[in-house]
Amino acid sequence: QVQLAESGGGLVQAGGSLRLSCSASERTSSGYAMGWFRQAPGQEREFVAGISWSGSKIYYADSVKGRFTISRENAKNTVYLEMMSLKPEDTATHYCAADLTIRNLDGSIGLPELWGQGNLVTVSS
Repeated sequence: QVQLAESGGGLVQAGGSLRLSCSASERTSSGYAMGWFRQAPGQEREFVAGISWSGSKIYYADSVKGRFTISRENAKNTVYLEMMSLKPEDTATHYCAADLTIRNLDGSIGLPELWGQGNLVTVSS
């Protein structure tokens, strides 16, 4: 089974940038779509961004459009989330996720099958 490990979180001031990385434990040539969710304290987990295995389909939550960029390097089994113009409301634990269908990583009702353990991003005002 594919295992996911996030890295790159931390503390940043409002307006700053961070890049999250998520490495999969085996080659993603099997066609996994990947993406990111986040959960702020006291709130439900919410979709952030998703990308198909080929990279041809990309989805963002409205709250991050224009500020966050998702990308992937299948040769490195890694997906990235470049976060710019960070706001205090972006403070949350960010989770990497993967699924064989992009439909569970496009911000609709479906939820992905596989999850990382989460990586905290804190944005100070």
